Amino acid sequence: MTHARLVDTVAPSAPRGVALVLHGGAARRGSMRVSPAQLSVLRMVPIAARIARAVRGEAAVLRLLNSTRGWDATHTPVDDVRWALGQVAERFGPDVPVTLVGHSLGGRAALLAAGEHSVVSAVALNPWVYPEEGRADVSGRRVLIVHGDDDRVAPARRSASVARNLARTAERVGYVTVSGGKHAMLRRHEVFEGLAAEFTAATLLGRDADGVVERVLGGEQWVEL
Repeated sequence: MTHARLVDTVAPSAPRGVALVLHGGAARRGSMRVSPAQLSVLRMVPIAARIARAVRGEAAVLRLLNSTRGWDATHTPVDDVRWALGQVAERFGPDVPVTLVGHSLGGRAALLAAGEHSVVSAVALNPWVYPEEGRADVSGRRVLIVHGDDDRVAPARRSASVARNLARTAERVGYVTVSGGKHAMLRRHEVFEGLAAEFTAATLLGRDADGVVERVLGGEQWVEL
């Protein structure tokens, strides 16, 4: 049983796709429920709004609030993502494609759940990961990892290792290093938000991309900004 919740940013009645936005946030003592007011949740509100503007009413944008804070080994955020994907299928139909967009532990969940049936692409922003998690099978998926080189919480070297491994199975993997970017994404936030939104619109809806996203989708794996 899950206590996760979905919050609509925008939800047309018959969307061509769904962007599922996943928050991070460290664990606390005990099993604490996620609060809509915690910083890790609020951090994803402008990202969800930027994605909503990019998809221009053609896709639903939903924010997932996890069952508990952090990463509980008995019920992880990946389990909450799977629950959310079931809710999306019930609400919008089983064949609607989904893009996962997550930050920190939400980025980890996005990468680990990218192989789920309805998922076509994933964006991980400053993901907190273990290097061996790149062994996940993401065949046919397109993946973007964006990591600040001044992130003192989630080591960028780990996410780079994950990117190298994911490239063995993924249709496309792009890794963007954001110069001066810190974990909270406050510095150079427009880069993190813009890349997440444009990659979602391109991979979920087939929108034309330019700049970095065009380069990544064209086959360039490593980009520095």
